[in-house]
Amino acid sequence: MTDTDAATATATETAHAALHARHRAVLPDWLATYYARPIELTHGAGRHVWDAEGRRYLDFFGGILTTMTAHALPEVTAAITEQAGKILHSSTLYLSSQAVELAERIARLSGIPDARVFFTTSGTEANDTALLLATVHRGSNQVLALRNSYHGRSFTSVGITGNSSWSPTSLSPLQTLYVHGGVRTRGPFAHLSDAEFTAACVADLEDVLGQANGTVAALIAEPIQGVGGFTSGPDGLLAAFKEVLDRHGILWITDEVQTGWGRTGEHFWGWQAHGQAGPPDILTFAKGVGNGMSMGGVVARADVMNCLTANSISTFGGSPITTAGALANLGYLVDHDLQGNARRVGGLLRARLDAVAAGSGIVREVRGRGLMLGVELVEPGGDVPSATAASLVLEAAREHGLLIGKGGRAGNALRIAPPLSLTVAEAEEGADALASALKQAEATMEGATTA
Repeated sequence: MTDTDAATATATETAHAALHARHRAVLPDWLATYYARPIELTHGAGRHVWDAEGRRYLDFFGGILTTMTAHALPEVTAAITEQAGKILHSSTLYLSSQAVELAERIARLSGIPDARVFFTTSGTEANDTALLLATVHRGSNQVLALRNSYHGRSFTSVGITGNSSWSPTSLSPLQTLYVHGGVRTRGPFAHLSDAEFTAACVADLEDVLGQANGTVAALIAEPIQGVGGFTSGPDGLLAAFKEVLDRHGILWITDEVQTGWGRTGEHFWGWQAHGQAGPPDILTFAKGVGNGMSMGGVVARADVMNCLTANSISTFGGSPITTAGALANLGYLVDHDLQGNARRVGGLLRARLDAVAAGSGIVREVRGRGLMLGVELVEPGGDVPSATAASLVLEAAREHGLLIGKGGRAGNALRIAPPLSLTVAEAEEGADALASALKQAEATMEGATTA
């Protein structure tokens, strides 16, 4: 590196540090950022992003599973640009051809009969709306949720979040009853076979319902728990739950904010891995459909969606610009079979990660499907969850040019969710970088132990 290059690098690092200081001075202390020295991402293309210092990264987290197709996808950029030149905003008080067309497409894809669609600006707002519909329709504020779940940051959605790391208050407008089933390989049922695990979780559900005070409105569940560390129960578990729910008239809400749009590869929606009992009553979505635009929504049967009797509108939900972008994005995803790509390339990436895990003393488990993969980390050679290992790997992966996420109740799970257009070569590149990061983190932890 020349003296000029070194001076430029120092100046950009100083500018980054100054931005971090300004961030800390004006934004909340609880607003988390990644890395000991947080970075600013300034632009992206395909599956790569660049930070303010000019460093290039392979993006395996996609803005928290939001960049679904690709960064700066020309088709989406063109649709947004064209719409921005016409009108940015109108609200739901006026008709919108883009909103109607997008709702029609999502209703058909949802699998829910006689479906109605309501657009929101986020997954949190979508889950809030789903809870409003369910509690009004059933006349009850009692809700079932899975342990280790995460459904948003609002007052209502925090009230159904079973992951204590993301639940800042016990206060809630809901009475939430938590049931087993979100985590397969830890907890009191971990030693059971899949069939026995499902039976035990169903028995637990029945027992909880026996303790409920009258009517229960709904069960809300992520088919694969996102913030919880990409954990899930066996395929068919939610279908077994639905048989119980149907006997009691309880609604099933599937939270597809992270599992939707073909990310799991095998299915377009996560609920379809549990589809033996039919579609859910309510489906929530967000993140990937907008590819970064503020887009979310709820799909429900007409009788459920139409149960509200008070006036309601959305100022920003389904705006002209977000629906234009989402239409282009969804069209690209379907036309280019990105679900199939998630299945094929995700399978290759999973095989590589399994091989890496076999040689690592800090990897307990690789899990997930498609391009939604989790790696659970533990103390070297043991079974104790290690948030330290996850933080070390996160930092080391960035050094090797790879951005990943983390989660889990103990903060010890790596979350891997690149755009669904990921290529085979990029999957190999990312697996190599993660393998190096795991070795580096393990060596650091073993050195600390022997020191």
